[in-house]
Amino acid sequence: MNTTRRQFLSTALGSSAVISLSSSAPRFLLEAAERESQNKGESILVVLQLSGGNDGLNTVIPYADDAYHKNRPKLRIAPDDVLNINDSTGFHPAMQGFSDLLEAGKLSIVQGVGYANPNRSHFESMDIWHTCRHKDETRSDGWLGRFLDGSAIKGGDVPAIHLGAEKQPLALAAQSVRTPSIHSLERFRLRAGDNKQLGKDIQTITAADRIGKNDLLGFVQTSTTSALSASRRVEQAAAGYKTEINYPDSGLAQKLKTVAQLIDAGLQTRIYYVTLGGFDTHSQQTDAHRALMGEMSGAVSAFVQDIAAHDHGKRVLLMAFSEFGRRVKENASEGTDHGAAAPMFLAGEAVKPGLVGDQPSLTDLSDGDLKFHTDFRQVYATILDQWLHWNSRPILGKQYQSVDCLKT
Repeated sequence: MNTTRRQFLSTALGSSAVISLSSSAPRFLLEAAERESQNKGESILVVLQLSGGNDGLNTVIPYADDAYHKNRPKLRIAPDDVLNINDSTGFHPAMQGFSDLLEAGKLSIVQGVGYANPNRSHFESMDIWHTCRHKDETRSDGWLGRFLDGSAIKGGDVPAIHLGAEKQPLALAAQSVRTPSIHSLERFRLRAGDNKQLGKDIQTITAADRIGKNDLLGFVQTSTTSALSASRRVEQAAAGYKTEINYPDSGLAQKLKTVAQLIDAGLQTRIYYVTLGGFDTHSQQTDAHRALMGEMSGAVSAFVQDIAAHDHGKRVLLMAFSEFGRRVKENASEGTDHGAAAPMFLAGEAVKPGLVGDQPSLTDLSDGDLKFHTDFRQVYATILDQWLHWNSRPILGKQYQSVDCLKT
């Protein structure tokens, strides 16, 4: 090994200024990112997790129901303020983006979603949604992870990406497929610090012929070549991506804009996962929930418009869910406590627009909570069978009746 190679290996393997995409981006993502998509027609699922328990009753509002107004004297939304869906139900007034999507025929609202014997712990309920299993069952993988294990094409692009700084959702945990978590395109780009000489050495060493067998050098050369290629792909995606859609200035909007960029870059990735937190509104809910509704609605609306403008609208579906809804009756702190059933949302050109299922009764309750009538696994089954075209039964443990929310 000559001096230049020795210096390079010493620097690359021992320096904090090492070639890196992010602390959480594994090597296979680097290798995958250099490939162009070989099947741009495959369907894509974007999952939006609303963490904390979204108040479904102040999201999709039964404004014509007297029980709603009686149970929420301070938190209720006045009928004149809602964005009408029909003559009894409407969106929160901050949800103009969702109202526009519904009018455009690109939003489906599945009402009364939950599961039997609901758990009101954030962590336990979210684990149930992620794995489709209760705590007395083995939960080493998630529902999307099981899909990835079965469907991932070996040697192809990374099949799923989690975008965000939070802990990766259990839904993506798999036995044989690792899903990368990246914070942003900027953090995904190759960084070599301020060491210009290192950058030159990288180019020289990766292009050099190997003399004899040196597994370590071969590994570094191969990994570095992949990293350089991936970095170029990401920079091209960021620099070459143009949109006329004005995304809101919010964290969720920027995440979804990044998803749109990666989709348009030609990756074969089938699953993208993003999270919006802050929904645990036990006190002073009004302003916080208004802001969250505005952020969610505006970001999703911009994303759906952007995807359509880049001719991906027919193959991208967004699903939004929360681990539970809130109680019907407001609490003494002008907030709401953990509940059960709540609506789910599906957005994109493939949806059957409008309300799916009835609003659960606000008087026939279970321990103060809405009774669910649609198991969340029915929505999952619909997405797996009809959208991802994968048998849902082995993933979910049994066959669930589909929900009439997709055109396909």
